[in-house]
Amino acid sequence: MNQMSYQYFEGVDLMAIEGVNDATIMAIISEIRLEGIKKFNSSKQFTSWLRLASNNKISGGRVLSHRLPKGSYRLKIAFRLSANAIGNLKEGHLADFFRRKNYKKGRATAVSATARKLAVIIWNMLSKGTPYKPPTEYLFLDQKIKLKLVNRIKSNIAKFEIKPEDVWFYKSLNIST
Repeated sequence: MNQMSYQYFEGVDLMAIEGVNDATIMAIISEIRLEGIKKFNSSKQFTSWLRLASNNKISGGRVLSHRLPKGSYRLKIAFRLSANAIGNLKEGHLADFFRRKNYKKGRATAVSATARKLAVIIWNMLSKGTPYKPPTEYLFLDQKIKLKLVNRIKSNIAKFEIKPEDVWFYKSLNIST
């Protein structure tokens, strides 16, 4: 199946995405095909057509409602099933995204948000012919705090003209001047 989809989608490997399986690829092939996905000008149009983008109702600058519109396309169901499978994975970029959304808003919202993200990734891959490259080098909050602390220590050392030998924890931070 992997080789067939690789050939069908002109050298784009959708199985490289975590959580995408044969059923998702078959749903894409049967529902929209490669030519159909290229008809959408942007990923926003694609997710809106799938009914995975929120339907914001705004009045006077205030958001009154932001629910997903009703409708159950088979492709939307396939993306949601893949997103649910991603939620059960232990590691990976999309699994981390799912866990963050699940912690903040609950599993149902996390499934919808991950399904939308998955649809955007697949649209970008198929319309532009690019391979899947998960972002791996993020600075998360604890790493940002550590970086700020190290920079503050470095500036204080330079400000007070402290030598590395004078500070006992300076060597444990592995900071070179």
